[in-house]
Formats: sequence, C-alpha cells, structure tokens
Amino acid sequence: MLMLDIMLIFLGMIILIIGILIGVAFLTLLERKVLGYIQIRKGPNKVGFMGILQPFSDAIKLFTKEQTYPLFSNYLSYYFSPVVSFILSLMIWMLIPYYFNFISFNLGILFFLCCMSMGVYIVMVAGWSSNSNYALLGGLRAVAQTISYEVSMALILMSSIIMVMDFNLMKFEIYQNIWFIFMMIPLSFCWFSSSLAETNRTPYDFAEGESELVSGFNIEYSSGGFALIFLAEYSSILFMSLLFILIYLGGYELSFFFYFKISFLSFLFIWVRGTLPRYRYDKLMYLAWKIYLPLSLNFLLFYMGFKIMLMYKYF
Repeated sequence: MLMLDIMLIFLGMIILIIGILIGVAFLTLLERKVLGYIQIRKGPNKVGFMGILQPFSDAIKLFTKEQTYPLFSNYLSYYFSPVVSFILSLMIWMLIPYYFNFISFNLGILFFLCCMSMGVYIVMVAGWSSNSNYALLGGLRAVAQTISYEVSMALILMSSIIMVMDFNLMKFEIYQNIWFIFMMIPLSFCWFSSSLAETNRTPYDFAEGESELVSGFNIEYSSGGFALIFLAEYSSILFMSLLFILIYLGGYELSFFFYFKISFLSFLFIWVRGTLPRYRYDKLMYLAWKIYLPLSLNFLLFYMGFKIMLMYKYF
C-alpha cells in the first residue's frame, strides 16, 4: 500500500512538472503576442498555426545550441546555478493544495518564504561565478533589492495569516466566503507589486537591467543555462499568479473561472512590462522601506485587533 502511495505521488509530480513546462512555454508565447500588439506589431505568427508552435521551436533551438563558458569563471558554481534555480522554482509548486494523493503542507507559507529567499543566493552566485563586472553588478543589485522588499512582503502575508490563523494554503479557501481582496485592497496591490519585484519583472528588473547592465547577472550564460534561468523566472510568474488567487481571490477550484483568474493575473505581469518604464533603483528602496513596510505594519495591527475582537465576541 505504501509503495502504491509513493508511486502515485511520483506520478503526480511528473504530471505537475510537465504541466508547468507546457504552461511556461505558452506563457512566453502569450507575452510575445501581447507585447507585439502593445507595440502595434504581430508577434510570433509563422511557426505553426498563428505561431502556436513557436515555444517548442525556441526550446529546441536553445537546448541544442553550443554551451559556452567564460575561461576564468568558477566553473562548478557557474554551471550549477541555473540548474538549482530551475529545481527551486519547481519545488515551490509542491505547495499547490491538492485534494488527493499528494503532499499536504501544514506550514506551506513558511516553505514558500524559505524557497523565495533561497532564490537570491542563486542570482548572487550566478553573477559572482561568471567573473564578469556586469554580471556581478546584476547579482549585487538583486541582493539589495531582495532585502528591501522581502521584509514587507512577509508582513503583507502576515495579515492574511492572522485572519486564517493557519500556514496551510488549503485553509485559505475554507475561510474565504468573502474574498480577502475586498477586505485588503491596499495590501493586495502591495502584494502584486512585491510579486513583480520577486520575479525580477519590469518595473523592478534591476538584476536584469538591459539598458545599463547588458542583461545583468545572466549575461555570460548561453543556450541551456540561459534557458533554465528563463524557465525558472516564468515558472515563478505562474506560481505568484496562483498564490495571489489562493490568498486573495477565493482559493483553488478546478473550473474555467480558476483558469481565467490565473490567465488574467499572468496577463497583468505582461501588461505591466509593456506599459511601465524601469523604476529608478533608489526609488524601489524608498518604496519598500518607507511606504510598503509602514503600510503592512499598520494593517497587521488593524487585523490583529479585528481578530481579537471577533474572538471575544464568539468565545
């Protein structure tokens, strides 16, 4: 019986990974299409019907190109950074609140925060081990950026946790008779903005600042290494969209409406990229420390008081 359970869990993981990779492939196609129409052009439309096979063409091209590496790089850490980054981005997906034959996390949010915090080490090591000035600058900027917004990001999450009084993501669906976004509109906007910074997306893509850092921390990566970094980033975008739904938009149910919500949030990530210019670096620091942090602390105190008031009322 135990062997059967292990096999079912393993099969579930394989299906999950395949689903994530296909989702990431078509998310890149959606991004290129949306950015194309924002810039009044077509986007990919040649490979397959309306460009639908373009992601598979890109994947084959990237993974069959020659793998190069800088002569003076720290080879092992340079080579394994993208691999660890990709594995970490897949590990976070174990948090999906499955109802059958899968892992149930009682401390899922803590696991999420640990994995997200690990991501910055990978960017830092990738930048340092490349032995390039531009890559090192990108890595250092990613570290400073992460320290700035992850403090307020955890505090924004705390307000939702106080309302549910549990770290298990399945409990968020049970308690959301009224979606939390209606009770926490400012916090949900702050969370979405922090998600953009977490996934290194415009307007907070300082680790990948193309205009001043020549692609940033990943400049020395080519072919497979670059593809793995790329996959990790887009996998994180999909997961942050899912997490927003779990925490603020009523939770997880396998229906058309759920897929519409996750598609719309992924579209928002792309829309922001096509609309906003890159933020100035010191402005992000100001935003994180002087706006998001006080705001999240004030809301945390408010919801703690609200929860205590409810407990006294019913008990």
